Amino acid sequence: MIERSAHTQTKESGNTTDSRTNTGRTSFNRCTNIVAVGSGKGGVGKTWFSITLANALSRMGKRVLLFDGDLGLANVDVQLGLMPKRDLNDVIRGRMGLDKVIQRYEEGNFDIIAGRSGQASLSALPSQRLALLRDQLMDVASEYDVVIADLGAGVDRTVRMLSATASSTLLITTDEPTSLTDAYAFIKLGNAAGMSNNVSIIVNMASSILEAEKTYKTLLKACENFLRLSPPLIGMIRVDKKVKETIRSQTPILIRSPSADAALDVEKIAKMVWRNVQNSGRRTAQK
Repeated sequence: MIERSAHTQTKESGNTTDSRTNTGRTSFNRCTNIVAVGSGKGGVGKTWFSITLANALSRMGKRVLLFDGDLGLANVDVQLGLMPKRDLNDVIRGRMGLDKVIQRYEEGNFDIIAGRSGQASLSALPSQRLALLRDQLMDVASEYDVVIADLGAGVDRTVRMLSATASSTLLITTDEPTSLTDAYAFIKLGNAAGMSNNVSIIVNMASSILEAEKTYKTLLKACENFLRLSPPLIGMIRVDKKVKETIRSQTPILIRSPSADAALDVEKIAKMVWRNVQNSGRRTAQK
């Protein structure tokens, strides 16, 4: 069922051919400390997770940058209650370099590059300008221990390029059938663009560990049967009423409710993410 639904979706999207002609298989080195966060569809908690992960890593003493890569539906600044004077749109329009739009989120002890809601999607950018943005992000990443890139939902040209640039992509899904179908489509289209080796799964809003494992196994079975891929599960996040409360208050959950179940779950994932970033750096150094 997942494969049939995803096939219909990818056929209608018309992105499969584009992925090869515009980005192709990865032709540039991955940045070992960029971690992308993606989802097949909106509404699965991707931006909330990106913010919480950035906060968790900063609490571990890491220098962290949160990059809002979803220009059209950017909302990192909204969830943090910020009104940035400069954002990604200034970079897109050529008014300043990416390093000039970085701002500090003092309460969470990490930096952000904000997007701007209601603007044209990054996917509408000419390939050369998109590649320039990617290169600037890789340059900026050298000043941090970890860069979290909150990608737009789906697998458009921008998502494929930024995901391929990252050392790993954390794919957020829930147990809803549409979320699983879209997560599978993300992996399928990403595989066509050479992204299959760096995707890990996170099950969000799980009612229990058992349900999270069941959700993951459903997605894993489809990937193994139809794609011959086995994306690993990097963690799960329990459903938690504190999440909505913290979003409404525009305050990260690790600041407002640090002992909440969802906060503790993301902290566990953050430790895994940091370990993977370190391993990626070691592998690159050995080459």
